[in-house]
Order: sequence, then structure tokens, then C-alpha cells
Amino acid sequence: MKKIILALLLLSVSLFAELKNEYISKDLLNSNTPIVDIRTPPEWRETGLLKGAIPIMFFTQRGDYDIDKFLKELNEKVDTKKPFALICHTGNRTSILAPWLAKEMGYDVINLKGGMDYATKELKLPTYPYNK
Repeated sequence: MKKIILALLLLSVSLFAELKNEYISKDLLNSNTPIVDIRTPPEWRETGLLKGAIPIMFFTQRGDYDIDKFLKELNEKVDTKKPFALICHTGNRTSILAPWLAKEMGYDVINLKGGMDYATKELKLPTYPYNK
């Protein structure tokens, strides 16, 4: 019986989760939707962060990851009961992580296609220094 209830709970969570794949826009920036930057600290130092972005590394420079550490930090810094966006350099890393967060964790996630490349080169959005 417990397994059935657990299965139903997991199914209900996944039914309400939503994954959107879209390019960053000024409307998104003005909506106050949190943007989680999953790049590495050297990338943050090199190109800076979008205004208000929350830096939480997912993949290391070698491609390793620690899901538990990432989720702990994400849940400390972001209200995951509300939609939030993920950004990386070009959108490749977020295209892996965003669907997983939506499906397995039940989060409403916006995968920002094109990443920081699109945000800074196409939209010419300003960046702000990462000082850690």
C-alpha cells in the first residue's frame, strides 16, 4: 500500500512540473524569475553574471557533478516551488539538467536556450562581475 501511495505522489508531482525551452528575453528578466547560472566559477569570473543571477555550479570543469550538493544549494537560494530559469554558456548543460529537474524533482524550469552567448552577443545584455 505504501508503494502505491508513493507512486501516486511521484506521478502527481510530475504531472504538475513544467519544462519550458526558450531564449532569454527582457520580459523574462523583468518578471523577476530567478535565473540560476550553472557554469563554473572560472566562467563566471571570465564573462560575469547577468544582473540578479544566482551562481550555483552543476558540472565541474572536468564534467563531474554532485547532485545532492547542487540540490541543497539550489533549495537554499531559490524557491523551487515557483518557476526558475537555468542558464549556462551555450545552453548545452542546461538542456541536460532542466528536463531532469522537471521530471525527477517536479520543478517548473525554464531552460534558457543559447545561454550566455545568446544573452550577451545577440541581446547585448550587460553582465556584472563575479567577485568570489
